[in-house]
Amino acid sequence: MRILAVDVGTGTQDILLFDTEVEPENCLKLVMPSPTVVVANRIRQATEAGRPLLLTGVTMGGGPSAWAAEAHHKAGLPIYATPDAARTFNDDLSAVERDLGVTVVGEDEAARLARREDVVHVEMRDFYYEEIGRALAAFDVSPDVDLVAVAVFDHGNAPPDVSDRKFRFDYLRERLATGHGLAAFAFWREEIPESMTRLRAVANTTPAELPLIVMDTAPAAVLGALEDPHVAAAEHKVVVNVGNFHTLAFTLANGHIAGVFEHHTGLIDRPKLEDLIRRLALGTLTNAELFDDHGHGAIVFEPAEQALNMVAVTGPRRALLRDTTLPVYFAVPHGDMMLAGCFGLVRACAHVAPQYAEHIERALAR
Repeated sequence: MRILAVDVGTGTQDILLFDTEVEPENCLKLVMPSPTVVVANRIRQATEAGRPLLLTGVTMGGGPSAWAAEAHHKAGLPIYATPDAARTFNDDLSAVERDLGVTVVGEDEAARLARREDVVHVEMRDFYYEEIGRALAAFDVSPDVDLVAVAVFDHGNAPPDVSDRKFRFDYLRERLATGHGLAAFAFWREEIPESMTRLRAVANTTPAELPLIVMDTAPAAVLGALEDPHVAAAEHKVVVNVGNFHTLAFTLANGHIAGVFEHHTGLIDRPKLEDLIRRLALGTLTNAELFDDHGHGAIVFEPAEQALNMVAVTGPRRALLRDTTLPVYFAVPHGDMMLAGCFGLVRACAHVAPQYAEHIERALAR
């Protein structure tokens, strides 16, 4: 069987065509600019040309695209967006209109604007299925797959009176309480929680005939790091995904999740991260201190019963833990750090789709 696994980050989208008939190291891979970087580039081109901007499509990842839209607004140029596209920047549309100068328009008005020659029309979406298929076909590789798996980071659509950070961490706590481990963050398209608007947007832009599993990026990366045999062999370890925007760490003891924290990468340096990891492993880190430091939170399920013998690290900002006194190991699942999230997606598919589990597990074990 063949799985198209796509891990959508802030800087890159990492793509793995996983074939159970091929050794994992020989499966086809692509590392391309992330959709939000592509959108940001298109917005900047409109700004440089001094032209109005129309955003349509669905809710997607922000960051670079939001910064580009802000620059377009500061240049005094108009921005129009449909409601779903505008929610990329904030679930509160009044805030999008106020802070970015966006005029939110309906589909009919958007269609009229799209016909104007002076308007630059940019489609918002996280999953470039057709473009990936064309890239593969350009090298005589069939784009036909049995299953699609996509990972994106989803804060969730918090109620107006609830902090986005608290809502996100309550979601992490709820999923871990299911007892399904890291695979609890993966869903068939029909099972995606309503509040996970970015995951649902991926499902809505994936052809309906394709079996689809979606997952949160950070747990996917941690699950993928466990594919490295050195990481898997360590009994008491912390696995850290140092992302561009968010850092997520899990303590794992004898195969069980003993604790977790999530913080904003931009608010931590190496000494702070070292301290957070040490205290997570000891079981002394509290939710209140993480939240008060503008992070998402922390949970300790089990106190430490043995010495920490590994801190496995992955993610684009992993250099934060270079030259540390911690027992750091930079995970390379199947020889490729960049594909940690993709291999985590594949492993999650074995849990969520038991009909494929035997084929996937046998292939991963090669």
